[in-house]
Amino acid sequence: MKDLNEKWTGVQKILKDNLQDISYETWFAPLTPLRVDEQNLKIYIDPYASMNQNILQSRYMPLLQNTIAEVFKQDYKVVFEFFKGKSGSNVSYGNFNEEFDGEFYFNPRYTFSSFVVGNNSRYAHAAALAVATMPSNDYNPLFLYGPSGLGKTHLMHAIGHHVLKNSPKLKSLYVSAEMFTNEMIKSISEKKTGEFRNKYRKIDILLIDDIQFLEGKEGTQEEFFYTFESLYQANKQIIISSDRPPNKLVNFDERLRGRFQWNIVADISPPDFETRVAILRKKAELEGLFIEEDLLDVIELICEKVKFNIRELEGAFTRIITFSNLMNEPVSRKLAREVLKDILLSSDFNITPDTIKKTVCKYYSLKPGDLESSKRNRSIAFPRQISMFLTREMTDLSLPKIGEAFGNRHHTTVLYACDKIQKELADDEQLREIVYLLRNLINGKQ
Repeated sequence: MKDLNEKWTGVQKILKDNLQDISYETWFAPLTPLRVDEQNLKIYIDPYASMNQNILQSRYMPLLQNTIAEVFKQDYKVVFEFFKGKSGSNVSYGNFNEEFDGEFYFNPRYTFSSFVVGNNSRYAHAAALAVATMPSNDYNPLFLYGPSGLGKTHLMHAIGHHVLKNSPKLKSLYVSAEMFTNEMIKSISEKKTGEFRNKYRKIDILLIDDIQFLEGKEGTQEEFFYTFESLYQANKQIIISSDRPPNKLVNFDERLRGRFQWNIVADISPPDFETRVAILRKKAELEGLFIEEDLLDVIELICEKVKFNIRELEGAFTRIITFSNLMNEPVSRKLAREVLKDILLSSDFNITPDTIKKTVCKYYSLKPGDLESSKRNRSIAFPRQISMFLTREMTDLSLPKIGEAFGNRHHTTVLYACDKIQKELADDEQLREIVYLLRNLINGKQ
């Protein structure tokens, strides 16, 4: 086994030298060789990311097999094997000691290097990286919130990966709030509440996703409250995600809501057009695609139509690439329109500057013309700046066009307003809540 590991280190070095960093870290770094027989080299693949096997087989198999042959001095058929034992998110891939029963692995695709940072996520990303670098230090607890599909889970897994790599002795545990609830119920029915509490209260880092699932579940909230207290008092790191800010959680223990706001509360909002394009360009890079003009044209088409959910954005892109490969058709705007007919039809609801201005005016009790006027008193100027910020975020209008919509203002005025609001969002929790509410109102969700 020692010889196998030494040779595998040589394989990894060659692969790393021949691939872009992000491709290596995503597809090859998580691989662990299990064993070698006369014909096969069996490699472990994380069960939480079965897409890895498809990518490796379709795009990288010749490179992988040639590299293995070069290092091992023998041709092997690579066989991917899914580990079927208990899973544990507190251990690195291939090391199955001291496992937890039933948690997810950290998704190998969800790392800090694969996360595209935009104005919508800069503060949340910085907070997550700070926690990963110095857990249980200055940022405890960390509360991430925002609509589904914008990257909260990605950042939580990225924290887990960073800790596993840099502080492997720390025990990290990632679960969803639903899983926490189900485990608690099971422990009660099997009279194993002591084991359940010991599991959750003897770890160094707890990452719990979708805490809003606990709304209305008083018994589970009480159990989680004591878990939170135990970890916090022991100076252990707690990271929580939700689809809304703490004070918007209804039917929730007031003690918990207060504790969620003890330190960092960071939101992730829908990405602007430029960030959406960057996300799909990185995805294309991960899949080994060459960014030529037709592919970039398709990326921009998708980003024009899918504005509020990164998961849907990436899903639309994957559908096109998969269809292109299966049907042996080149990627083109025509192909994209055929594959994404359902998305293109459902995106007819178009958010306009007028939609945004009406919503903001109603919230601030202003007249429709106030935002286009030359008035500069804060009661009007600040809502105007928020409106410009939301217009840039929620539409594809250029800065000059946004300026025209707000009384023919210069594009530098719009840029200043957007930058100002973005910076204030980092420090002003009340403003984050207002912007969060306005987004939902504009999207017709409230």
